[in-house]
Amino acid sequence: MIQVGLEHFLVIGTLLFALGVVCVITRRNAVAILIGIELILNASGVNLIAFSHYNDRAVEGSVFVLFVIVLAAAEAAVALALILAIKRRLRTIDVDRISSLRG
Repeated sequence: MIQVGLEHFLVIGTLLFALGVVCVITRRNAVAILIGIELILNASGVNLIAFSHYNDRAVEGSVFVLFVIVLAAAEAAVALALILAIKRRLRTIDVDRISSLRG
């Protein structure tokens, strides 16, 4: 049997981070960019939990991940509110077509 080690979790975290960065860079839709940012935050959470588990500091890593989750929820709420306001005012959420916040 294969033992799951720290390296496996780091590979998963790296893949999530890379997918998030690719999503943020290549997408033009504001919601897709928000999803990419969420992937990046989830990658950091996976790495924090993995490091805390393999360094016998499970409580500290869990607390940091809790802060990351709260940060991600707050970021999503604020970003979605901004996206809805921009959609109502400019009739698009394509970030290339939005040149300013003034209508």
